[in-house]
Amino acid sequence: MEYKDILVNVADSIGSITLNSPRTANALSKNMILELICALKSFRDESCVKVIIIKAAGKHFCSGHNLTEMLDGDVTEYKFIFRQCAEMMLLIHEIPQIVIAQIHGVATAAGCQLAAQCDLSVACDSSRFGTPGVKIGLFCSTPMVALSRAVGRKHSLEMLLTGRLITAHEAKSYGLVNHIVPEADLEKTTLELAETIAKSSPLTLAIGKKAFYSQIDMPENKAYDHAVEVMTLNLMAEDAQNGIKAFLEKRTPVWKGR
Repeated sequence: MEYKDILVNVADSIGSITLNSPRTANALSKNMILELICALKSFRDESCVKVIIIKAAGKHFCSGHNLTEMLDGDVTEYKFIFRQCAEMMLLIHEIPQIVIAQIHGVATAAGCQLAAQCDLSVACDSSRFGTPGVKIGLFCSTPMVALSRAVGRKHSLEMLLTGRLITAHEAKSYGLVNHIVPEADLEKTTLELAETIAKSSPLTLAIGKKAFYSQIDMPENKAYDHAVEVMTLNLMAEDAQNGIKAFLEKRTPVWKGR
């Protein structure tokens, strides 16, 4: 489709989606959410793409939902917005590619949700994160789903109840961010992380990502049962056999994606 609110690009095995509505601080409008769904589904079918970077134009990563779309609506309309957003967030975990958030400025409300939902995240040291909905009478219930799974109960509940913006360093200590760098190094560092991941087999990355999210909420014994099945099937793959042989023979493997 022709995109209005996002930019989509592919370079080698790394794709990028840029939120491109700076005048609204990249608020997740209904149209932007639809475009994100389309872009993620399009990438899902691109076997040559191993990693996707989600970043933003302008001063901020994402300010959350577009509040102008939250006035004078009805239950059906509001439910549609939140269900569409949930579909988009779930796609981030469901697609085989590894998704990295590249964060600058603020990531608030559904923008914080987007950052938390991504598999990995890199932020600049001036970034701020928060779920301030409580301050305007709209508790960040859908952002809570991603946030509470990324940072745990105590930290996420404090963020949700106070609406306070936390610093990038606090976000890293909470487990919301993987790396913090000066803003001048943000793009370079994120790309380097993506390139490191993209050196691996696309099949192995997809297997690992799916297995991670499948086991994370299982009881420990069930998680081990699941991991045994996944690892056994993974070992049967051509890439695994070739990778082991390449390691033993001290050479670089050539991935077939099967």
